[in-house]
Amino acid sequence: MDGIELMATAMHAAQGRLDISAANLANVSSDGFHRRVARAALTPQGLVTSSRIDAAQGPLEHTGRTFDLAIVGAGGFFARERSGRISETRSGSFERNARGELADDRGRLLMGAHGPIRASSDAAIDARGIVREAGRETGRIALRPGTTVQSGFIETSNVDAVGEMVDVLAAQRAFETAQKTLSALDEEREKDANDVVRVKS
Repeated sequence: MDGIELMATAMHAAQGRLDISAANLANVSSDGFHRRVARAALTPQGLVTSSRIDAAQGPLEHTGRTFDLAIVGAGGFFARERSGRISETRSGSFERNARGELADDRGRLLMGAHGPIRASSDAAIDARGIVREAGRETGRIALRPGTTVQSGFIETSNVDAVGEMVDVLAAQRAFETAQKTLSALDEEREKDANDVVRVKS
């Protein structure tokens, strides 16, 4: 791989890093969102950017609403979409629908061990995800082992806006540096080619 090809991959890697930071910034206010961390590596194919999810717990915001639920630990809530597909989410703001099921603002139903969780307006939810009404267990939220729930709280995004802005600027500088270097190498190659032509003539 020559210098021009390497700088081309460096530009692509910097663009990937920029895209990751931009997506993180776009979700700075998204409840339960976990940022992605970019990592660049030099491979036989040049510079490549990959990413992983930052599993750090986002700050918990107290709302006092029983059906605002925050996951503490790994994993998330299992929610059934209108298509029937089960997805996992850490965004835990739920409301009772017309059937008494707990649903989020996208209409996804919070799942328990035996189907969607149903609860009355007087229900309480403990740290293990057990739903109780008048002291009687009426349901249990499906949770991964080692995970607990905080009722009356929302987990906010774990994105540090200032840190992401710094990453955006660093990625932009890296892209511009690689672009200038590529242009300089290209000009040098063209000059060398012209010199060869002149010598031969």
